Amino acid sequence: MLPRNEVLGGYIFVCNNDTMQEDLKRQLFGLPPRYRDSVRAITPGLPLFLYNYTTHQLHGIFEAASFGGTNIDPTAWEDKKCKGESRFPAQVRIRVRKLCKALEEDAFRPVLHHYDGPKFRLELSIPETLALLDLCEQGDM
Repeated sequence: MLPRNEVLGGYIFVCNNDTMQEDLKRQLFGLPPRYRDSVRAITPGLPLFLYNYTTHQLHGIFEAASFGGTNIDPTAWEDKKCKGESRFPAQVRIRVRKLCKALEEDAFRPVLHHYDGPKFRLELSIPETLALLDLCEQGDM
């Protein structure tokens, strides 16, 4: 979580090779239930990024097209054990702001706040967001 006095500047959603296509096709990003509160802080226009942990690449630039919420689309990433329930209910609708070349991990890791070794915080401060936007612009397609 961001420190209380810090303003949310952006957000990183996480996917793998299996879920990335669904994320982009539905124009919806989602995370597990424990992220509900932090995803609720997302407002329309907020810069978003998508981290693929299979390829270790960060994709962008996306932006929130809705407020963050719970089960915006309960059929997305359906839980096979619980029909009609999403495995990733902390959701936000997205739109592409600008498609940039995917960033390799060694390019974006230095600008992120780390905890517990390789793990990084999904909520981005304003300086972290600006640094990621700059990196994406440099790798423009």
